[in-house]
Amino acid sequence: MAVELIGQGLEVLSDDPLVIKNPKNWFHIHSYGGLTPFFKALRDEKLLGTHCTAADCEPRAWLPPRAHCPDCLQPSEWIELPKVGTIYTHTTIQYPGELFKLSTPCPLISVEIEGVCTKPMSYLIEGEPEIGMPIRAWFRTDNPTNTILDLAWMPA
Repeated sequence: MAVELIGQGLEVLSDDPLVIKNPKNWFHIHSYGGLTPFFKALRDEKLLGTHCTAADCEPRAWLPPRAHCPDCLQPSEWIELPKVGTIYTHTTIQYPGELFKLSTPCPLISVEIEGVCTKPMSYLIEGEPEIGMPIRAWFRTDNPTNTILDLAWMPA
């Protein structure tokens, strides 16, 4: 039995660095399950996280939210989080992977929010990132994607 490569050669867009056009035609169906409130809240310009209410757990807020506490596995409780923070660290995407949905160059940032024990990754929708820069949440409410791309940050 012989194995063949089906299809045509891929179009070369750039030779240095090598960039090819690799068209795909597929989709993915995804259920948010217990994290549904987070994505629905983005439509209302709210930033929701979770925290554990168990007496023996440290009171910490999580973003991205956790349906269950990662320490004791009890169900988490939803809380509204501040819509302001600072840039903890950053990088810039020049050559993204295939399904990257944003224009490049794209400043990706790690966001520090007071009272939140995690530092979620997001993107800066305008401006040049700097460590320690005050930022505020920006929500895609016109034509939302219902994905994490509906949350970005901008200089405060």
